[in-house]
Amino acid sequence: MTTSQRVALVTGANSGLGRFAARALVDAGYQVVGTSRNASGLADERGLSFVELDVTRDESVAAAVDAVIARFGRINVLVNNAGMGLNGASEENSITQSQRLFDINVFGVMRMTNAVLPHMRTQRSGRIVNISSIFGLMPAPFMAAYSATKFAVEGYSESVDHEVRDDGIRVVLVEPGGTRTGFDDNTAEPDNPLPVYEHRRRRSNQAVAEQVNNGDDPAVVAKAVVAAATDENPKLRYPAGSARQLVALRRFAPRRAFDKQLRKSLAAGK
Repeated sequence: MTTSQRVALVTGANSGLGRFAARALVDAGYQVVGTSRNASGLADERGLSFVELDVTRDESVAAAVDAVIARFGRINVLVNNAGMGLNGASEENSITQSQRLFDINVFGVMRMTNAVLPHMRTQRSGRIVNISSIFGLMPAPFMAAYSATKFAVEGYSESVDHEVRDDGIRVVLVEPGGTRTGFDDNTAEPDNPLPVYEHRRRRSNQAVAEQVNNGDDPAVVAKAVVAAATDENPKLRYPAGSARQLVALRRFAPRRAFDKQLRKSLAAGK
């Protein structure tokens, strides 16, 4: 089956922000294919169907992209949303944990991008929307590995955008702040917890959980995803919701004062 509709592929669309983004793209007129590591229990909806995908496996990525092309004939937009978090001080995170985090948050983005680029280049158009984070611009205590993955996605996206513009393809970033999506439910605890960090780590985790629970409506971020996918002349970055204010503060506030307030707000010390 082919379709005359624009087709969007959204990774990690079974829950959270990915689910909101997928539905928003359906409302914007897209035929959307969402992905999940286990799609067997997910029912297709109007304009939204699912395929299984593990972004850490090359063969799974290739099979999912090929399945979408075979069914719909095109991929106009890829939204790289699948990801996870990691709690703890850097010293508490094992290298194995950090490698797993990078394999999902960074190399998963690279695998998906490499898989869709040949198709987009053939059709001389395409949009790749990478979900970053305010922590890809503003590193935070007890989130070193996670921030590192999002900084990597930021730099990767900018570089690839330069490489593919002549082929009619754009790579853009959506940067959410705290969003009510249950992100902390998909965040691993450190392998090697140390007593020296326990009190501050617990306070920091509580502060982040409060920011998430009291954060932006995910519909606000989904709206930014739609804009990133559809704008005729897209911006490189789309900070969403509270992230817009934080980006402005980081840019204009004195660095020492900003960093002190950041540590205080995340209950990480003086």
